[in-house]
Amino acid sequence: MARQLLIEADGGSRGNPGVAASGSVVIDPATGEILAEVGKYLGHATNNVAEYTALVEGIRKALAIDPDAELHVRMDSKLVIEQMSGRWKIKHPDMAELAAQARALLTGTAVKFEWVPRLQNSRADAVANRCMDLQANIGL
Repeated sequence: MARQLLIEADGGSRGNPGVAASGSVVIDPATGEILAEVGKYLGHATNNVAEYTALVEGIRKALAIDPDAELHVRMDSKLVIEQMSGRWKIKHPDMAELAAQARALLTGTAVKFEWVPRLQNSRADAVANRCMDLQANIGL
């Protein structure tokens, strides 16, 4: 049976568009141990770009930890979860490009997408906010 990894991902933009960053946390769901935190400072961007970037960077980090893992992605972005699950269309070209990056990374990987309320995504939110505050990347 493949190892499972949990990805909590969030993005933020102060001003939307404005100062933006993504934050992702990779967790071993069997133990609750945080295996990695990754944040990417984006400069000036929209919230949706930050959310998708969090997804991409979280997937990238999880697969670097274990390329054969089954992934469980939790985000408070209903837009990203519904689009990546195939239930909503992606109309914006920037989002389509980032979604394509995520799908390319996920080729051959079992993945489950789950929407969670914002309060249940506080670890990833904290990483994104730290990146915005520092205007620097974390764990990349």
